[in-house]
Amino acid sequence: MSRVPAARVAPAPSAVTPLRRRGFIRTYLTPKQAIPGRARLILAIGSFVFVIGVWWVLAVLVQNPLFVPSPYQVVLTWWDMMVNLGFYNDVGWSTFRIVAGFLLAAAAAVPLGLLMGSFEAVRSFFNPPINAIRYMPASAFIPLLILLQGLGEDEKITIIWIGVFFQLVLMVMDIAHRVPDEMLNVAYTLGASRWTVFYKVFLPATFPEVVDALRITMGWAWTYLIVAELVAAEHGIGSFILIAERYLRADRIIAAIITIGILGLITDTLFAIAHRLAFPYVEKVRA
Repeated sequence: MSRVPAARVAPAPSAVTPLRRRGFIRTYLTPKQAIPGRARLILAIGSFVFVIGVWWVLAVLVQNPLFVPSPYQVVLTWWDMMVNLGFYNDVGWSTFRIVAGFLLAAAAAVPLGLLMGSFEAVRSFFNPPINAIRYMPASAFIPLLILLQGLGEDEKITIIWIGVFFQLVLMVMDIAHRVPDEMLNVAYTLGASRWTVFYKVFLPATFPEVVDALRITMGWAWTYLIVAELVAAEHGIGSFILIAERYLRADRIIAAIITIGILGLITDTLFAIAHRLAFPYVEKVRA
């Protein structure tokens, strides 16, 4: 007698759904687990779409462009600012102040932070005053700097320097202090001199995280830029925002703030690219 093959029974939906759910959680919600590149791109674009959507809904609900202009109105205003109001000139002045203040702060903070993280005597001497000053708001120094430096570019660049230096030097100190002693002792055991260990072991171990620290503090520099430019500045994004506030132009204020966000995103991307090119071995480990 021929046997009739048994019919295949499809699994119940209740049995399939938990498996799919577990696969989704395993792929996207596992801590410290990388997700597909296409998913990262979709989520990144989706976040901007979500923010713009919420903004548009608020503009429709409020129905008052004086306080909540629509995204379309802000785009038109931004174009008018660039073409007719010379806003690109303010962007140039702000970019110059950011670059000058940040580079001066980094040039002083990185070497000092490396020394403080490497030598206990240097750390004991510099750490107490730097730790105290970093809690003082940079805006509190503006009246003093105006008395000492006047209302020129030096005062504005110094505000940015103060806002970046004291935070950055402590971050670099912590990075240098966390370099494993075993790594240095192995080099000494192999016969390397102190200078060779410092140059070929210590510095390569710290530079990747130092670049990350620079990337973070660059964002802080943009916040202190507005503080510096709100006081007696003839040019700059902060000055433009202050003038727009006097004329109740919320659309210009929002357009200027978005411009800062775009410039900050550009600088952050440049730091990320530089980190990827300079330290490809770190990127492979992270991946």
